[in-house]
Amino acid sequence: MTAEVHRGLEGIVVTESELSRVDGEAGRLIYRGYPIETLAEETSFEEVLSLLWNGELPDDDGLAALESDLVGARSLDDDVSKLVTRLARVDEIPMAALRTAISALSSTDAGADSFEPTDEAEVLETGRRITAKVPTILAHFHRVRSGEDPIPPRDDLGHAENFLYMLDGAEPDPVSTNTLDTALVLHADHGINASTFSAMVTASTLSDVYSAVTSAIGTLAGPLHGGANQNVMRMLLELDESGMEPADWIREELDAGRRIPGFGHRVYEVKDPRAYILSEMSEELGEATGEPKWHEYSLAIEAAMAEETGIPPNVDFYSATTYYQLGIPLDLYTPIFAMSRVGGWVAHLREQYANNRIMRPRARYVGHEDREFTPLSDR
Repeated sequence: MTAEVHRGLEGIVVTESELSRVDGEAGRLIYRGYPIETLAEETSFEEVLSLLWNGELPDDDGLAALESDLVGARSLDDDVSKLVTRLARVDEIPMAALRTAISALSSTDAGADSFEPTDEAEVLETGRRITAKVPTILAHFHRVRSGEDPIPPRDDLGHAENFLYMLDGAEPDPVSTNTLDTALVLHADHGINASTFSAMVTASTLSDVYSAVTSAIGTLAGPLHGGANQNVMRMLLELDESGMEPADWIREELDAGRRIPGFGHRVYEVKDPRAYILSEMSEELGEATGEPKWHEYSLAIEAAMAEETGIPPNVDFYSATTYYQLGIPLDLYTPIFAMSRVGGWVAHLREQYANNRIMRPRARYVGHEDREFTPLSDR
């Protein structure tokens, strides 16, 4: 009997997880039983990290302890700091710089050489360490490549607020802080997506957390996974420069056979639930900054796409204008995705190590059979 090929592992169930459920038909996302809408409205990113890593939302003491652990791990070792500086000065791609820096973090971890995958506390401690340092790496990299000195992290600011502060040196306003914090909550986990799966594959060999997260970042860097929101914003900037009406511009693009970024999803058959939330955030930012046009463009494009194709937007479509209005450079959009998703990666690694079996899919061989060998002298 010939085995059926499932390209891209379409429809293949590879594990069981308690972390997140994606209901593509209903357009529903839950983390450990809580609807994403509730978490986005009521919790901070740090609370969601605790939920994903520990199974429950924290009480005041639990949250304070986690926040303290993250704050204490934010600073970079001198060697890693120098590495990030070198990468910035040679104008490395931000995702490549992040990938390299995360890999280098293991050299500053005294326990990395004796990693024990069955030690849940060690897995989570390493995960917290990485999660805490990602914003510092990204802000340091951006400041240096912009010709400015890196800004050290502060211990009196939350995860999202501290990142925005390190990026430009000014304390962000409450709207900006809440917006980024909500975006981090929305992107923290999303089932067994490509980057999460690659982290799990690496961990299934009993490799360490640094290696697994590095694998995940390399996977997220691909344009079919991360990066769509950058393309959305480039599209909106092109539309703005053209002076055309959004609906007319979209029709021209579609008639030319070009794909409109930010629409369609491998899982969701309806509008991505995270897109609803980010749309509201984008609108609020537009009102706060006095530039509502970006959100208005997005609404017009969504309406035009619904009329022309019936394809709904995904989370990337509205995250683009959200990040743009926060003043974040386009090429940091995907790294910020990683800054959030590392929380989910760590949670999945914990599950993988706890119930491990090495990932070993098969391929159907379709090559030659029984070829006659010719010696080198006769070829």
